[in-house]
Amino acid sequence: MASRLNPYISFAGDAREAMEFYKDVFGGTLKLNTFGEFGQPDAPEADQIMHGMLETPGGYTLMGADTPPGMPHNPGDNITVSLSGDDAEELRGYWTRLSDGGQVTVPLEKQMWGDEFGACIDRFGIPWMVNITPAS
Repeated sequence: MASRLNPYISFAGDAREAMEFYKDVFGGTLKLNTFGEFGQPDAPEADQIMHGMLETPGGYTLMGADTPPGMPHNPGDNITVSLSGDDAEELRGYWTRLSDGGQVTVPLEKQMWGDEFGACIDRFGIPWMVNITPAS
């Protein structure tokens, strides 16, 4: 699988509704995972979306999630660029260059869902997420 560049939208508790709307607009396959599915079953946000991904017949991929508690949600500033795939060497190289001179907000390391994941804000103020899926 080649690396992909995707928009990632943060929502204020309505990610499920928004992602279902985008599915109606673009068609395709929608996968939604909640905070409860990934280790927070008793948290107030357990039913909110931790990660959503819409893959469309036109080749678009749109990702989104509810903003976790404690993190700011600023409409208009709620877009992050997501790089994902299974080419670990390529994606780690992107991570190194993007985070150089910027701010690492989540270190690139193995996560509870099994992938390597990290988030940073580059030196120009652009938020990035890198997700490395284990090669199959």
